[in-house]
Amino acid sequence: MKRSGMIAGAMGVLFGAILSTSVQAAAMSKDAIAERLKPVGDVCLQGQDCGGAAPAPAAGGAKSPADLYASACAACHNTGAAGAPKKGDAAAWAPRIKQGKDTLYNHAMNGFNAMPARGGNPSLSDDNIKSIVDYIVENSK
Repeated sequence: MKRSGMIAGAMGVLFGAILSTSVQAAAMSKDAIAERLKPVGDVCLQGQDCGGAAPAPAAGGAKSPADLYASACAACHNTGAAGAPKKGDAAAWAPRIKQGKDTLYNHAMNGFNAMPARGGNPSLSDDNIKSIVDYIVENSK
């Protein structure tokens, strides 16, 4: 009885090894490999006919200083996080405004104290930064 159980167990292991090998061989066929490696999509450059619908134009054009402020600065300057002066707090902004806009622009572009350069948004242009600073100053006098 013991011997037949051992034989059956050995046959099961052997059958499992054969089945596993055939599954691995199927998964490693050249067609299967090529299917797994094929590109997910194609690059279509502007001006090329790529057989699909034309991309939608960017909505809204340029963002207003208020929109830029809301997306990059409001998290800290609306709450006072990390010691940021709140927009609209004339007392907190007065000494900063007195330093001049060039200093404020420099601090906004390059970072100052806990504020990261460009408010942590490196995609903002110099003109964007200046318009945000002007917006904050006008709303904090």
